[in-house]
Amino acid sequence: MFNGLKLSDLPLVNCGVLRKASNTRPTIWIVEKNGVRAVVKDFSGNRFLFRNIVGRFLIWREAKAYRKLRGVRGVAEFFGVVDGLALVVEEIPGRSLENLEKEMQLPHTFFESMETLVAAFHRRGLAHCDLKRAPNTLLGSDGMPYVVDWAASISRGELWLPPFNLVFRRFMLDDEMAIVKLALRHCPERVSAERKARYHYRSWGEKKVRAIRDRLRELLQKAV
Repeated sequence: MFNGLKLSDLPLVNCGVLRKASNTRPTIWIVEKNGVRAVVKDFSGNRFLFRNIVGRFLIWREAKAYRKLRGVRGVAEFFGVVDGLALVVEEIPGRSLENLEKEMQLPHTFFESMETLVAAFHRRGLAHCDLKRAPNTLLGSDGMPYVVDWAASISRGELWLPPFNLVFRRFMLDDEMAIVKLALRHCPERVSAERKARYHYRSWGEKKVRAIRDRLRELLQKAV
């Protein structure tokens, strides 16, 4: 659908800009072509060195994640990369969970579906690593959860050597605990005491693993 799209075409198919570029953050466009709408993450408006070193690297990483996730329900369809500097994915009709609890309470079945989704991408060898940020989860117009923004994701293959494999396990646990965090906002009465205790528990060893994890995540998030 978006094959052959070039950076110079973006203003022509543009339906709106969700976010303008800053020193370290890309422009987020909404584009439409032949009746299909997509979201474009575009580093071409950033400074020369940043866009050609960091921007290209992040686009490559996120594209790799989307390719791993093809066919997983709850993940946007991947349409491709434009000139190495922009990523094009399906626009998901819906809204983010950011402050949604102030307007409505999601049913526990939403979070059950989210558990299924998280388990699906963990089986593909990916941890999202940033699910605790509510904007990264959408309530689709079909009532189902969708996970977006895979720029900070980590692959099992990147952290397979000990002791870094423990860090990857921690990333996967973080994804699972993010569901608990969101559920506590919407249906706390349906969260078991065991899960609440696990969410708040921090052992000495876990704190060390979390420190390494936080540093890795911080390095990625600074550029996304």
